[in-house]
Order: sequence, then structure tokens, then C-alpha cells
Amino acid sequence: QVQLVESGGGLVQPGGSLRLSCVTSGFSLKNYATGWFRQAPGKGREGIASITGDGRTFYLPSLKGQVTISMDDAQNTLYLDAANLTPEDPAVYYCVADANAGPMVDPQFYEYSGQGTQVTVSA
Repeated sequence: QVQLVESGGGLVQPGGSLRLSCVTSGFSLKNYATGWFRQAPGKGREGIASITGDGRTFYLPSLKGQVTISMDDAQNTLYLDAANLTPEDPAVYYCVADANAGPMVDPQFYEYSGQGTQVTVSA
């Protein structure tokens, strides 16, 4: 059974940074594509980044340079490092996984999703 559990969200000051974690189970990160998306109140889902089983990374162009996706296969954990957070970044952040999504950043291509972790940016 595939499970994804996010953590690491919280309150961050503008210009600050954070690391989100997603502990996975039921599959190997080396065999799946995984990624992150976010959803702000009243807005649609926005894909942020993805990583393939062999470690290739892909980003939403507008966020490239601000975020970094990585994985630790031994720990079954996916990460998202985000820097220079602004009032445009508050949302619930979700990790996703799929055996066949490949390099896709769009969350519609992913079968499994976690419950999300809230990120708030405020002074």
C-alpha cells in the first residue's frame, strides 16, 4: 500500500526558507516518479517539481532556482527545499508519487498523494 506523509510546514518569515519532507512507504523511490505540488486557498493545484527514480529533476520554470527537490532512497524520503519565500508562496504543499509519471511536474499525472502540510509566510 502506497503511503505518503508530509511534514515540515509551518510559519516562515518573508525571505526565509524551509525544508519539507515526505516519508514514503509501499514502493521504492528508485522505481517511481515523485514530486511536489501546492494549492493555495481558492486556487488550483500548482505543480512545483518532480524527480524520477534515477534522480532526474524537473521544475516549474517560475520556481526554478527557488526550490530544490531531492530524495534519499535509503530513508524512503522525498524532500523539497524552498528559499526566499514570499507572500505568494503560502499554500498546502503535497507530495505525490506514481509508477509512470516520468518527468511530469503536473500533479494530474500522479496517482498517489499525501495529506499535505501547511506553509504560511508572514512577518
